[in-house]
Amino acid sequence: MKEKFTNLFNKLNPWFDKLGANPYLQAISGAMMATLGPLFIGSMSVLIVVLMGMVPALAKLDKLTELLSKVNTMTLGALAVYIAVLIAYHLVKKLDEDEDPISASIISLISFLIITPLGKMADDSMGIPTNWLGAQGVFSALIVGIVSARLYLAIKHRGWTIKMPAGVPPMVTKTFEALIPTILIGLLFAIVDLLFSLTAFGSMHQFVYSIIQEPLKGVGGSIAVMILLSLLQQVLWFFGIHGTNVILPLVTPLWLAMDLENLNAVQAGLTPPNIVGLAFFNIITWSGLGLGLVLLMLRAKSQQYRQVGKISIVPAMFGITEPVIFGTPLVLNFDLAFPFITNNAIALTLAYVLTKLGIVAKFIGVQAIFGLPLGFHAAVEGSISIILLQLFIQLVLSPVLWYPWFKRLDMRTYKEEQAAEGVND
Repeated sequence: MKEKFTNLFNKLNPWFDKLGANPYLQAISGAMMATLGPLFIGSMSVLIVVLMGMVPALAKLDKLTELLSKVNTMTLGALAVYIAVLIAYHLVKKLDEDEDPISASIISLISFLIITPLGKMADDSMGIPTNWLGAQGVFSALIVGIVSARLYLAIKHRGWTIKMPAGVPPMVTKTFEALIPTILIGLLFAIVDLLFSLTAFGSMHQFVYSIIQEPLKGVGGSIAVMILLSLLQQVLWFFGIHGTNVILPLVTPLWLAMDLENLNAVQAGLTPPNIVGLAFFNIITWSGLGLGLVLLMLRAKSQQYRQVGKISIVPAMFGITEPVIFGTPLVLNFDLAFPFITNNAIALTLAYVLTKLGIVAKFIGVQAIFGLPLGFHAAVEGSISIILLQLFIQLVLSPVLWYPWFKRLDMRTYKEEQAAEGVND
């Protein structure tokens, strides 16, 4: 049976490798990672406003609250703008390193703003509604970024550019080379905007949000799908495939948009609408629940696993579990396959149930920075109950889930070590 599974995944391995190396998924992943700065600044501003509201003396600092709200609007509230720029930039770099990604990202930004409807202000002046610049515009930004980048490369590869004579500075040459692609792509999205304005949706943003983003949220934003994807991710890891690189780019835009909805609700003084999201997934599955295995190894009978535990404990406290993953190893280790694959799913189920029952607070959607130590990693959500939940999962639940499987492996390894010492004697 083991050989059949191994042979099956050996056959599937090239396909998964190809999927993980897909330039579109890599561009999405790179763009989302690049938004960590704005996400963190905006999230912290919301968290500070919430904490200020708990202290009567600080709640009266209107100017500071106004400033923090502005910071949130320009970071989280404008996330779709950053994504439109970054998607085009990363996709052009992945597809053709010789082309200018900066020009493509500027064209993507122009195109995104063209399809964004204007609204009338109180003084009858026109302005851009911020709702399409944030969570609701994320999927539109993805589409615009990908399409504009592909069109930019197609136009450049066909030579539809203004050619400058030799000796002209490269900066000037690049500017004129991007002129025709800018005009053509901008004109195309202007036509797209006109066509959508004639429909019941009124804009491309509304169409994408209603037809794509909201239905995907109903499916991909459920705990069942999150558990399923977690299992699939760990199966890939078990067979030596980087499951995170394959799975997360597919759902990060959706889960991140759900986190932004939570943050917007918290800033407005409302209860977060979503239980699950990217922050929920990352905090609950912190370290892949590998810390529990490391703690068991520190008390192992076999010398081999005690040494792995000693080497792995410090990094594991910061969520870095590569030493235990490759030192055990966990890849293709059928003795530990069940907990390695299912522990995350069990933790996600428990966390969801506790949150649903109101025992644990809802996650407000702040994105934790990778590398923060246990407890501090969860503290960004601003709730003691979430911190305690992470501590319980990592220090109690995780060792319990690993224990029966690791105990059997440890005893067998210990007996083998004893036998080997007897032979040497």
